[in-house]
Amino acid sequence: MLGNSDHPRTARVQPRLAEIIAAELREEILNDAFPSGMLPKQEDLVARFGVSAPPLREALRILEGEGLITVRRGKVGGSVVHKPNGASVSQAIGMALQAEHVALSDLAEALLQWEPACAAACAADPGRVDALGPLVEANLELTEAAIGDGPEFTHRSRQFHDLLVAQTPSITTRLLVRSMVALWSAQEETWAHEVSAGGRYPAADEQRTVLDAHRRIAERIMSGDEAAAERGARSHIAATQKLVLREFGRRIVDASSSRAVRGLRDDIARQFNRDNPIADLELRRLGRDQAI
Repeated sequence: MLGNSDHPRTARVQPRLAEIIAAELREEILNDAFPSGMLPKQEDLVARFGVSAPPLREALRILEGEGLITVRRGKVGGSVVHKPNGASVSQAIGMALQAEHVALSDLAEALLQWEPACAAACAADPGRVDALGPLVEANLELTEAAIGDGPEFTHRSRQFHDLLVAQTPSITTRLLVRSMVALWSAQEETWAHEVSAGGRYPAADEQRTVLDAHRRIAERIMSGDEAAAERGARSHIAATQKLVLREFGRRIVDASSSRAVRGLRDDIARQFNRDNPIADLELRRLGRDQAI
């Protein structure tokens, strides 16, 4: 038998110094500890943590790899803070799905389950008329103006879906579903460009059918009819997905091509602007009105 002194010792592995520093800075970034949008200078951080420069630089590399900071070098150098938002979720989901070779039909099925519930949640929201009404009205106007221009019509139509999800009261649901909507929108806009180039984009009367469906969904939401809003959203989403999946159903979710990356970046920049989630809509409408 082994005596007490003969029991194998479990080595205590201490976290690396860089990881300890990164963990503390990460927590501060997430808790809005840097309102200036910049980390303190590196020499100040060295003094604060009582370490040499190498572990601090490694800690900054960890945070940069997580997308929480961007380290700028040169005379205007410094570490710019990036508080995470839906962008990181959309990109992470997209890359994970692409790495797993997930077909677009799988993403479509997930959205068909989750997105209609957001329409119902909007209909149940007491503030829906003031918060969502003007934005939906602007979107419907711009979507109608885009009829005849396939890619632009798809772009405006996809904004309608984002608007509904953006007003979902549950923050967790809103973040997750909105990220999925952004990912699907990037795929659908690729589809729109390809079928338009091949002369296969749905005709104007079919575009008007989509616009009419959006109007009905909006009316049901504004009237507070949760069940009807969900049914309408589900029926419409299934119909529009069918068009895309007819040609793209077996394609792998794309989060890496230049078009997909650009689409995600543009959608995310608009979607996760907390002050005005569709500032793009208002600016475009203002510009057109002034031109008239």
